[in-house]
Parts: sequence; structure tokens; C-alpha cells
Amino acid sequence: MTLPTVDVHAHVLLPEIEALVDGAPGLAEARALDARRNGPAALAVNGSMIRERVSKLTDVAARLAAMDAQGVDVQLVSPSPSHYHYWADQDTAEKVYRLANEATAAHCSAAPERLRGLGLVPLQHPDHMVPALDHALEQGLLGVEISSHAPGRELSDAAYEPFWSRAEEAGAVLFLHPFGCTLDERLDRWYLSNTVGQPAENAVALSHLIFSGVLDRHPGLKLIAAHGGGYLPTHIGRSDHAWSTRSDAGAGCAHPPSSYLRRLYFDSLVHDPYVLRELVRAAGADRVLLGSDFPFDMGTEDPVGMVRAARLSEADFDAVRGGNAAALLRKDLSS
Repeated sequence: MTLPTVDVHAHVLLPEIEALVDGAPGLAEARALDARRNGPAALAVNGSMIRERVSKLTDVAARLAAMDAQGVDVQLVSPSPSHYHYWADQDTAEKVYRLANEATAAHCSAAPERLRGLGLVPLQHPDHMVPALDHALEQGLLGVEISSHAPGRELSDAAYEPFWSRAEEAGAVLFLHPFGCTLDERLDRWYLSNTVGQPAENAVALSHLIFSGVLDRHPGLKLIAAHGGGYLPTHIGRSDHAWSTRSDAGAGCAHPPSSYLRRLYFDSLVHDPYVLRELVRAAGADRVLLGSDFPFDMGTEDPVGMVRAARLSEADFDAVRGGNAAALLRKDLSS
């Protein structure tokens, strides 16, 4: 039996969601905030970048051809984070998550042997997250994608406890993928909103989950952090030091923060072989999964080659390439 190569960080664009929210109260304000945070130069580049990649984002045949070229057998497909729409009221949010779940499931059903899917939940409405997760699972999706925070709420918020409980009970995969950074206009040039903002948001979100005790209360969560977990895994020593020396830092979690890295999963998309080696050292080779951010420009067209460049042992390379994903997803991914 040969384990396939599995990419856990790949996206689908769902134009029907943008048609659904068009003209809804709050959308214009949300887009204005996004524009301020990114800056005009980034928005101009983003538009042309998406147009160049729209076929890979929407057409299954184009996706499969690209996967073949990359040597990827299976993708775990999640909606573009631009579809979160955490500004939406409850009625609109329910329409968004239902449409996202159903449309992602339909996209993956065109090639079920090669595509698995994740849905969305309304992080801004904690009371609706369990029904949204259940809806995603009912569509045959493996779990859901979430951002690093919602307006006015961090992932440590007690209102999310029922969601963590249900996700743990169901064995659902949670994909933590930030969208937007609250450093706002400080990052509005040179695409700092992404290059600095994304890894910063990952680090903040994971720190909330660790220091608040969420991972103590829900040790069975299957949570994958995009972008290698951002800055946290390579700077976790500072967190350990604070936990051991300050009563305020150590009050919420039972163990040193670094120990929780081995309860989480991370994709391999760190753009540096030395950083990837350090991620494998810090989290364990069994906690790192192949990720490409397909097909966006901040991803990689050669995810397998990027892992190979880290010069891991052959056993660790095979684990990252696909073995870990097969174990995590609990699906028959053999080929």
C-alpha cells in the first residue's frame, strides 16, 4: 500500500456566496475596512491574481490537472477565507454557511476519490456554530474552516465552548486560517497585511487556545493551523518562559505552552526549509501536514519539493507528505 500525497491547504472560490451577500447591510463597511487594512496597491494586485487563477479555484478539471502537475493525489479543500463574512447578521450568516457547505460539498463530489472538503461556521454568532458544524458534516464534509478571531471575540471566549465540545465529540477537522489582521493601517503597504499579518494572527489565535486552557479541556480537538502556525512555534520558548515565571501567564493552562504544539497540527507552508525543520522539531514530525495554499500566489506550486528541501529523514518526509493526513482524516486514502 502506497500512501498518497495529501495537501491539506487548498481553496475553492464560491461566487454564489458573493452574489448572496451583495448589497447586504454591513458589506460595504466590511469591504472598506478590508481596503484600509490592505492598502490600494495590494487590492490592485489581488484583483489580477484572482482573475488569473479563477479556473483552478472553481473548475474541478483545472484543479485536478494542477494537482497532477504538482504530484498531489488528494486535496482537503476549504472555501476562500474571503467568504467568512463575519460582519453578517444571523439570518445572512446562516445563508452563507449553508451555501458554503453545500457548494463545497458539490465541488468535491465531482472527484470524491481526490477531493475532501471543509465548510464554514459563523464565528461571530457562537450560538449558531454547532448547528453550522453539524450541517457541514451532514454534507459529507470533514469539518470546517475558521479564522483567528471574530469582531469582539477571541478564540478563548467562553461562548465557543459548546463548539469545541461538539467538534471534539464528532472528530471534526478544524482548519485555522486567518483572514485580516487587527494591526490595520500599520500593515497597509508592501503586502505586510499578509506577510506579517497572517503569521501574527496565527500566533495570537493559537496562544489564546493554549493559555486559556481550551486545549486542556478539549484534548481531542483536530485543529490544523495554516502557515505553519505563524510565529508561535519558532518563538514558543518566550511563551514557556512567561508561563513559568509569571502568575498571570501561567494561570490558565496546566502545562508549558510548548507541550501543546504536540496536540495541534500545522501545515508545511512556511516558505523556508530551515523554519520547516524547526517546526518539525518543535511540534513533532507526526504533527506537520503538507500544505500549499492552492492556488493563491502566497502559496507554492511545488509543495512536495518545499518539504523535500527541508532534508527530513525519509520516514518524516513521508509522514508530512501524506501519512499524517491519512491518520488524521481517518479516511481510506491509500492508492
